[in-house]
Amino acid sequence: MSRVPKFIVLGLSFVVFLYVGLGYVLGQSAGNDEERTYRSLTVYSEVLQRIQEDYVDEPNLNLVTTGALHGLLESLDPFSGYMSPREYTDYKEKLKSPARGEVGAVIAKRFGYVVVVSVLPGSPAEKAGVRGGDVIESIAGFTTREMSNSQAKAMLDGAPNSAVKVSVVRRGKQEPLAIDLTRAVLQMPHVTVEKIEDATYIAVPAFSPGIAAELRDKLQQTDKQGVHKLVLDLRDSATGPVQEGIAAARLFLQSGNVTALGGQTVPRQSFDADPSKVVWRYPVEVLISERTLGAAEVVAAALGGNQRAGLVGVRTFGGASEQKLIPIDDGSAVILTVAYYYTPGGKSIVDEGVQPTATVRLPLDFGDDDNAGNVAPQNRRVNPADDLVLR
Repeated sequence: MSRVPKFIVLGLSFVVFLYVGLGYVLGQSAGNDEERTYRSLTVYSEVLQRIQEDYVDEPNLNLVTTGALHGLLESLDPFSGYMSPREYTDYKEKLKSPARGEVGAVIAKRFGYVVVVSVLPGSPAEKAGVRGGDVIESIAGFTTREMSNSQAKAMLDGAPNSAVKVSVVRRGKQEPLAIDLTRAVLQMPHVTVEKIEDATYIAVPAFSPGIAAELRDKLQQTDKQGVHKLVLDLRDSATGPVQEGIAAARLFLQSGNVTALGGQTVPRQSFDADPSKVVWRYPVEVLISERTLGAAEVVAAALGGNQRAGLVGVRTFGGASEQKLIPIDDGSAVILTVAYYYTPGGKSIVDEGVQPTATVRLPLDFGDDDNAGNVAPQNRRVNPADDLVLR
């Protein structure tokens, strides 16, 4: 490192230390939170100085800072993220397109990369063989390692009939899979109903706007047919506004709390049952999996937490939350999770997921050798009569 940049870095570090030191002295009376903040700033400043002075070569400070900010945001939860000024500009440009084609994959950040939580039935992602549990290593040649979840979603979306190439890492495969996806305008998935012995099986693939009303109609039809046992399948349900989930849960609950929403800057709101909305008063079992996310988690938590239904399967993904995009003065932006949804028992769904009352896992050898884990392959709909969880 040349002498001038080195002196600049040392000078900036001195200013940071001076600021931290004065702030610490002045803020001691404010409590332990401020003290921890100042200590963290001190550590960050020292690490930055060590990188500048001791790294094998002169580092690119922009890359170092951007990488640090990506890691900082992604350490919070699967949906918070950072976008550099260039990334945020690209993100806004992509959102300007009036006609949005989608691939139909619900994604989140895990393990530092973008992972597929679930895919919508009939979507381009399902048709191309993408499945829940896949790790998307790159999108259009760009690694997802330092890509926010929202940025990844914007890159997957685009003009209808246009194509995007993704590289997917799948359990059991030694090499990444190159998959071409053709974007399409997705149709709203509908509730599906089938009879299994003396019960009705209803699958809700997504909580899109209007799904709660559709579910209400199906439940009323089932009641009129004299079938009073129900299996509600939420295993592939991972998208849609939480308000649809709250409306769906109220179809089953005579009393009790459905969920609560709150955060540091979001006043706590409680959503309770409404007896006038109830249409199903008979037994119900709910199927859940690690592909259950968001609104579907709220439904499962509400029914399980009020002892209204048994929850069969495995722990859900843990993602029922609200995000806010906050522009930064330098042209960058952060996407922060600002509120969590809570179970009737007061537990954060993001932190705890929704736990089953009866754990049921499919055997590892279920399906073909590509199976990504202990769940039925995402892109093959299993006939309820052959579903091992229902047996």
